[in-house]
Amino acid sequence: MWQKYIHSGPAGSLPYFVYTPAHYAAGKPVPLVVMLHGCDQTAEEFAAITRMNELAEQHQFIVAYPQQTSGNNRSRCWNWFTSLNQMREHGEPAMIAGIVREIVLGKNGWSIDPRRIYVGGLSAGGAMAVILGATYPELFAAIGVHSGLEYRAATSMMEGLRVMRGGSPDPLKRGEAAYAAMGPLARVIPLIVFHGTHDRVVNVANGEALVQQWMHTNRLASQGTYVAQIDAPTHVETGRVPGGRAYRVYTWADTKGREVQKYWRIDGLRHGWSGGSPGSRYADPQGPDASLALYQFFMRHQLSIQGEDQHELRLRAYSMRERFLRLFQRPSPEPPS
Repeated sequence: MWQKYIHSGPAGSLPYFVYTPAHYAAGKPVPLVVMLHGCDQTAEEFAAITRMNELAEQHQFIVAYPQQTSGNNRSRCWNWFTSLNQMREHGEPAMIAGIVREIVLGKNGWSIDPRRIYVGGLSAGGAMAVILGATYPELFAAIGVHSGLEYRAATSMMEGLRVMRGGSPDPLKRGEAAYAAMGPLARVIPLIVFHGTHDRVVNVANGEALVQQWMHTNRLASQGTYVAQIDAPTHVETGRVPGGRAYRVYTWADTKGREVQKYWRIDGLRHGWSGGSPGSRYADPQGPDASLALYQFFMRHQLSIQGEDQHELRLRAYSMRERFLRLFQRPSPEPPS
């Protein structure tokens, strides 16, 4: 079932769509996957390209699609390159987090497992997913980025265009900025990245820089217990889609052998969702199935919430007022489209 809602909060209003599998059993907690479209896309187009709703039917999870408005950005890009949209409780990150909270509160019959909430996106949506990981680490168990950029890769539109063409010059500095944005809720954030070698919109250099940024952020968040080097992956896998593109997958694990970061580098892929629907804009059916890989990576990670541990206490103290204020805010349903 595909339904449209409107989120309204202190940071502003934003439409969003929710896909509920046909055989969803109300009352049974399930994962929530938040998907952020790229520029010149709608939520409906992005759902069609990624086929994430089909995976939701197969594996029983809820999918949410926040939708940027032309009033916020003429091309419906998420404004990842402005300082206002790189902070907690401000701008677009606050609106998207507000949407997640509305869904988690279950006012429309959903029952979400708070340990298994994830966010992924394409291009500008991927860049916004990175921002959400840094600014709301207590909400998202893992993040996925397709053809995106680092946290705070730019602070103006012109700088954003330059970075998209050539990549970020200082992923370590960006890693420190992301860690600072986490504040007292800092934790290791599992990350999966997809990027094409022939992407002329967001240069592939941004994919590697993004992986490096989160290596540094995660090292700081783990107090030095997670240490990874871009040129020393734990595992490397090569493959080719039958009749399609070759790819290489790099994985970095922690000292206990748990994968923390994964990077899919796809040969010949331009600026489009790998393995996406044929005939769609910003999709390449010849590539490996990014949606399936994203889902599988997400399901291997969940937030560690064990009783009244210190992280849980900090989380409750930080968000109790926000949750209370939103308790009586009801999204406005519109007829299914």
